[in-house]
Amino acid sequence: MLNEEKVKIMNKLALYEKGEGKKYLPVSKYYRSDFIGLALIKNFFLVTIGYGLVVLAAAAYFSDYLLNNIHKMNLVNLGITILAGYLIALGAYSLLTYIQYSVKYHRAKKSVKKYYEDLTRLDKIYGREEKKSTGRGTSGGYKR
Repeated sequence: MLNEEKVKIMNKLALYEKGEGKKYLPVSKYYRSDFIGLALIKNFFLVTIGYGLVVLAAAAYFSDYLLNNIHKMNLVNLGITILAGYLIALGAYSLLTYIQYSVKYHRAKKSVKKYYEDLTRLDKIYGREEKKSTGRGTSGGYKR
């Protein structure tokens, strides 16, 4: 005979796995520091590439001015300005990434906790059914 409670829990678990679980279950496999650390490493490379492309685009746009006035410019100050801009951009995006991935990790852990509670309930139901079918609950250990 079908256990209605078991079917409801299984349906709830399947819906979770196809919906929210797709984005939250992979997150739950990481420690918080590893999850955020990987995001910050990815952020470092993306900011570096993005800032490099912006600097190249600005240099291409102002190339006529740069070529005509390169001998008058203080290149050390220009390099320091570009480096300072990069560090500011990297710091700002790293802070935003840290906050975003901390919130994402917290939400995932909270969501997956409910999922595991339902799995535990389902496991207990299966344990009770197995106990009934094998007769382990009888005194003396014999089935009659």
